[in-house]
Amino acid sequence: MLDGLLIIAGPTGTGKTKTALLLLNRVKAEIISADSRQIYRGMDIGTDKVSRKIRKKYPHHLIDIADPGKVFTVADFKKLAEAVIKDLQEKNKLPIVVGGSGLYIKAITSGIFPGPGANWQLRKRLLLKIEKEGLQNVYTELKRVDPLYASKIHPNDKRRLIRALEVYYLTGKPISEHQGETYPYKGKKLMVGLRWRERSTLYKVIEDRVDRMIEKGLVEEVKDLLGRGYDEDLPAMQALGYRQIVAYLKGKVSFDEAIRLIKRDTRRFAKRQLTWFKKEKDIIWLDREDYPSLKKLAEKIITILLQEIPQVKEVLK
Repeated sequence: MLDGLLIIAGPTGTGKTKTALLLLNRVKAEIISADSRQIYRGMDIGTDKVSRKIRKKYPHHLIDIADPGKVFTVADFKKLAEAVIKDLQEKNKLPIVVGGSGLYIKAITSGIFPGPGANWQLRKRLLLKIEKEGLQNVYTELKRVDPLYASKIHPNDKRRLIRALEVYYLTGKPISEHQGETYPYKGKKLMVGLRWRERSTLYKVIEDRVDRMIEKGLVEEVKDLLGRGYDEDLPAMQALGYRQIVAYLKGKVSFDEAIRLIKRDTRRFAKRQLTWFKKEKDIIWLDREDYPSLKKLAEKIITILLQEIPQVKEVLK
């Protein structure tokens, strides 16, 4: 059994997935997506998913596992990801977690309170209460039972408000108390962070990427999702790129304005990702400018991997 885990993290537009695919040519490994949007079926272009053809050749996990109408939590991800990691290690394969969703990666490395599963009857009751009494009254209820968590979320954040009350009613303890309960990964791991040293380079990559998504048919993809009944208020439909195109299709903004907003919001998202991952004390940063090709970058990761987790030598191709 292989005792090892590789994580490739960092902001969007840094080549994480392409680098991971190159590693599969050198190591017996499989990829686990840590992208909170790629879990949804039918959301391919806007999330920049690896093509089905490539996924058929190189196994990927936790992609296309839920419909956009499903609420998928960090606890759901943690449970599934840990099962895949264990399975791959038992098969003597290296699990490679790839993505930019910081909370998903933290769920694996540092561990989080998994929480009780979704209780749909309770959630429906809370939604009805919000409709009858208003969001502010229900937020006031959260402030009463869990003032600490209430102070951390926006009063209009309906999704987190409902989850916090759900956890409180199901466990009898505030979610803020549960969040101190962690279950970290105990095996050997290496976390590599990819980034562009020059912010202007990252922004150019992001803008080109958005243009490609539009050319590939992002507008048609969003139309299809709306046509299949996936409401704009769903968490999945609030994803970057999707909510802006929905606004365009609803006549709230022009086409050009929608594209401008996608680019602006993606730049802001990338900045937040960098800020998040900078807090990871064990991350080893690699600047894209230092490597003339992704192949050279992949070779560097192999070198570090062998230093940090020598057992990986057993699964080199």
